[in-house]
Amino acid sequence: MLGFAITIGTFLGMEFMAWFTHKYVMHGIMWHFHKDHHNKDHKSWFERNDVFFLIYATPGAFLMISGIVSNFDFKFFIGLGITLYGFSYFLVHDIFIHQRFKIFRNTNHPYFLALRKAHKAHHKVVEKDHGVCFGMLVVPKKYYLEAAKMLNK
Repeated sequence: MLGFAITIGTFLGMEFMAWFTHKYVMHGIMWHFHKDHHNKDHKSWFERNDVFFLIYATPGAFLMISGIVSNFDFKFFIGLGITLYGFSYFLVHDIFIHQRFKIFRNTNHPYFLALRKAHKAHHKVVEKDHGVCFGMLVVPKKYYLEAAKMLNK
């Protein structure tokens, strides 16, 4: 039960970490790697931005392996929470929002429509500064209201 709580707590805490690193690292010191994700100035299916997958996956994998070696101690469950968040990020950001794989295309659910609206607002700013909506799963209320309005028309 404690392992489950640690995993869920880590998963939820990762939303803050994603927001913080997106706003202050990806739109800060590591903008060089994230810029092509906003500007689409690349010809490949891959983006320089994909390097962040490795940056985020490494601690999760390290903690899971370290936790297994230590008889499934708390490190495993922290690593599992990080890894599950990373998988969720892949599903939501890369597949659902950016359609890197052409599945999960249509939805009439207000939450998912709000997610797309918030992410579109984020991508309207193509420069390093003045961005909005840096998180992934927590969506500002105004986008829910816009999505609900859209569905009620």
